[in-house]
Amino acid sequence: MKKILAYLTFVLLIFAQSASASDIKFVQVTDTHYSKGNEYSKKVLKAAVKDINTIDGISFVVFTGDNLNRPNEEDLVQFTNIVNKLKVPYYIVIGNHDVFKSNGLSKERYLEIIKENNFLFKQRKPDYYFRKGDFGFIIADGAKEIIPGANGYFKESTLKFVDKQLTKHKNLKIVIFQHFPLIEPFESKSHCTYKADEYKSLLNKHSNVIAVISGHYHTNSEKMQDGIYHISSPSLLQLPHQYKLIDINITKGFSPMIYTQLREVTVE
Repeated sequence: MKKILAYLTFVLLIFAQSASASDIKFVQVTDTHYSKGNEYSKKVLKAAVKDINTIDGISFVVFTGDNLNRPNEEDLVQFTNIVNKLKVPYYIVIGNHDVFKSNGLSKERYLEIIKENNFLFKQRKPDYYFRKGDFGFIIADGAKEIIPGANGYFKESTLKFVDKQLTKHKNLKIVIFQHFPLIEPFESKSHCTYKADEYKSLLNKHSNVIAVISGHYHTNSEKMQDGIYHISSPSLLQLPHQYKLIDINITKGFSPMIYTQLREVTVE
């Protein structure tokens, strides 16, 4: 009888732990600035993919914009063919270097090219949502395709999309990926996000946003504001070549724990 009780206690303990805690680990790569005319950018990207594939337990990889150095279809095909070597799914954010509609590479065409070269990539619009376990993830597009520029601009349609997803998935912990940060790593009028305060006010209406993860500034910065962890990461292409490994742990009754690690890529 004692053995049976001990066994039941063990089972209940395991069940309680799994019911009260959740964890996810993923990789953020940003500002790869890939260009077919820059052989070194190809070596760096390939080295990053190779290194990421050695990490156990990651759920996905997200590229947070400026994946290309200039909006060019051939460059995007080559970029996609390289990152297709990843062993886990990947998601794409569009940056200010990635698109220019008048030059033939609109946001719609950009995503079409990725789909044409990766049948597992399902996204048709630059704003989208996906879920992994107990976590929800939002891709928020702040790039301009008509007159590209270094300032982020989140259109009303994007903000409505974010608001809708946060409301719809209010019982999940949400992470938002975007190219342009809402909290600048350093002051820069040429790179800042228009009406960032309006966006932040929208997020403050909800209690389920735990992190906003971005790139753009080519520097590492992590700041907490209003209970949201704002993470910016350095450019993969610039020395030292780095990407970020992010581990999030949620335990019922406790604040989310977010662990980040910069991993340096060796280019041979």
